[in-house]
Amino acid sequence: MTHAHISTWAVALILFVVAIALQKSGKAKGAKIVSMVLRLFYILIVATGVLLLWNINLTGDYIVKGLMGIVVIGLMEMISVRTRKGKSTTVLWVIFAAAFAYVLYLGFSLDMGMNFF
Repeated sequence: MTHAHISTWAVALILFVVAIALQKSGKAKGAKIVSMVLRLFYILIVATGVLLLWNINLTGDYIVKGLMGIVVIGLMEMISVRTRKGKSTTVLWVIFAAAFAYVLYLGFSLDMGMNFF
């Protein structure tokens, strides 16, 4: 199940970058299609994350990681929408980078992680 979760957020991250690139290059229709697929992957990320939480002993660190993961998904959506509307996203990118780094750290350092840290 861990591999399914990692695969879904990795694909979602790639789709996010593609959606932003398409939007910035003026291809709004392609960006909209990719954004809709990305939203499907948000659901898959949350579903696999809930299944992972269901299979372990719930501790505070895992709950914090889950909540921060939802924050990261929210930031990805806010960046995507604000880019589409032509508004500034600088602050959101900084918060996104910090939140994503923290979620990665928690994910890899907790018991179910790969112990990179």
